[in-house]
Amino acid sequence: MGEISAVWLVVIAGAALAAGVIAGYAIRHRIAAQRAAEEKSNINSQLAAAESRARQIEIQAKDAALKLRDGAEDEIRRRRADLSAEEERLQRRRAEVDRRMERQEQREQMLNKRQSALDRRANDLEKVHAERLVELQRVAGMTVEEARGILLADVEKESRADMARTIRQIEEEARQEGERRARELVADAIQRVASDHVSEVAVSVVPLPSEEMKGRIIGRNGRNIRAFEQAAGVDVIVDDTPEAVTISSFDPVRREVARRSLAKLILDGRIHPAHIEKVLEDSRKEVDKVILEEGERASFEAGVPGLHPEILKKLGTLKFRMSYGQNQHGHSVETALLAGVIAAELGADVAAAKAGGLLHDLGKAMDHEVEGTHAAIGADFIKRYGVPEKIVNIVAGHHHEVEQDSVEAVIVEAADAISGARPGARRENLEQYVKRIRTLEDIATSFEGVVEAYALQAGREVRIIVRPENLDDLASVRLARDVSRKIEEGLQYPGQIKVTVIRETRAVDYAK
Repeated sequence: MGEISAVWLVVIAGAALAAGVIAGYAIRHRIAAQRAAEEKSNINSQLAAAESRARQIEIQAKDAALKLRDGAEDEIRRRRADLSAEEERLQRRRAEVDRRMERQEQREQMLNKRQSALDRRANDLEKVHAERLVELQRVAGMTVEEARGILLADVEKESRADMARTIRQIEEEARQEGERRARELVADAIQRVASDHVSEVAVSVVPLPSEEMKGRIIGRNGRNIRAFEQAAGVDVIVDDTPEAVTISSFDPVRREVARRSLAKLILDGRIHPAHIEKVLEDSRKEVDKVILEEGERASFEAGVPGLHPEILKKLGTLKFRMSYGQNQHGHSVETALLAGVIAAELGADVAAAKAGGLLHDLGKAMDHEVEGTHAAIGADFIKRYGVPEKIVNIVAGHHHEVEQDSVEAVIVEAADAISGARPGARRENLEQYVKRIRTLEDIATSFEGVVEAYALQAGREVRIIVRPENLDDLASVRLARDVSRKIEEGLQYPGQIKVTVIRETRAVDYAK
């Protein structure tokens, strides 16, 4: 009984499970059907919306196409109208060009006719000219070339006379104005500088307290004087000059060292070879110090700062250098001041003029050591120490050994001449003076056509007398200029030399 109940329970459970499965399947199928219906409905609605959107896009595209077609048709109509207007304008221009071409052809035809008429007339004129030229030659008795030569000779003679008069007039006016202006500049410059006259000499004389000192200087068998001369590099001249001995040397610094040393030895009284060397060494140090101080003083007085110490030393050396009796240290400072005044008056570079004037004779401190002219030596020396090229050219060109590149170089040359040529600045011995005068006259008489030449006013003027039949007025002017240039090239002189050419024509006749 119990087993039957269990079987039924299993059957009932199985039936219930089957019924649940069938019921679940039916429910899922219904749900799937509902979902499929909903999806189909959504798809249909989406398709409907897409078709509606497509229809809208098609309508919009048709509207845009219509607008584009209308715009294109309007543009075509406008361009056709422009082309029509341009074609009409070209037609008018073509017609105008055709009319101008017709007028140009007519004008060319007229010009060709006139040219033909002119050619015929020119031929007729040439024939008439040739006939008249032949007739004129027959009447005058000379050819065209002969007549042309006579005419040119007359015109040249008259032109040369006019040129000579004009040249003399212009040169006279320029000379008067130049001399007036130059006198003002020179006078003003000299008044501002106002240097003293030079009274120094080129030898060193050492005074002695007594005549017996000469014997002590010479020493036994000349031992002291030989030791002094060998150590100092100078010549000691002991002659009949009372209570004085003379020291001679080509080196001014060496001579100054010897002068100071000999004065100390005389004052000390101990004159023997060992003491001589010590005194000479002390004197060299003193002179070196004096040289540097004098160079600095010259730089300060001339207003030229910033110079290299080596340049200052060479500048101070000029304190012991003389030229024609003129101290070169004072001459350099004076030239710098004169050049500065003249440059200021002319509106030039005052600093460059002062520096060039101060350093222009620096080579004279070395010309006994280095071969060459003092201008070239000085220019090479200052160039090594960084002096500007403009000032180097001023130094190198103040005697025209190189071409002067600036107006300041001319100013320094003039200041140098003023400083050397002013009264009392320099002395010149008789032999040099006579030689310079003779050379001046020889230069003047070396030119063709010169009869006589005379040097006047201590060589500051030369008068030349020429043959009037060999030189005309224009040639006389040229001769004066040529003589001046040759004097500048071949002669050294202070200041300037006036060249006067005299051409005198004399007419002589006799009453019988």
